[in-house]
Amino acid sequence: MVNAVSIPALSDLSGLSGSTFATSSAQQTAQPGFMDTLNQALQSVSTAQSHATAAEAGFTAGVPGATLAKALVANDRAAVSWNATVGVRNELVSAYQSVMNMQF
Repeated sequence: MVNAVSIPALSDLSGLSGSTFATSSAQQTAQPGFMDTLNQALQSVSTAQSHATAAEAGFTAGVPGATLAKALVANDRAAVSWNATVGVRNELVSAYQSVMNMQF
């Protein structure tokens, strides 16, 4: 079971959309904002986990075409996605803590 991890500073980043720092309207439409990119990445991880769950359920139910290999590969992909997401979160928290500890 995966525990939910809360990042209190993440709500402070909601103003970092692409329109905040864009210098022209062409750049504004061409580049997604930070929060859009973050949401897309989290949805990708969620999709990988859902696919792994469905592959495992299909194999255990004996669905034709569902194999143990497919279930294991889907599970490994979801695990790698989750571990990468946790790694990025850890780096973001570390960077935030470093900035907060700076003396001006």
